[in-house]
Amino acid sequence: MQRKRENNYAFIDSQNLNLAIQGCGWKLDFARFFVYLKDKYNVKKAFLFIGYFTGNESLYTYLQKAGYIVIFKPTLVYKDGNGNE
Repeated sequence: MQRKRENNYAFIDSQNLNLAIQGCGWKLDFARFFVYLKDKYNVKKAFLFIGYFTGNESLYTYLQKAGYIVIFKPTLVYKDGNGNE
């Protein structure tokens, strides 16, 4: 008897993922990571929460082409290093 595979969704906070990967000294290939999620955990949809910054449009396009559903979250922009605008 074959076990029914479930439809799983992944909800990924890109900042936490990125900091954790960098902390290990690695660089994440987001396209391969999406394939891993599909193959290992049968993820049907992966929602990637990421801050929007003008100039990063090519990154957002790449992530969408890799299969992610990109959700933009609010970002804080500081003009100096002290948290002042």
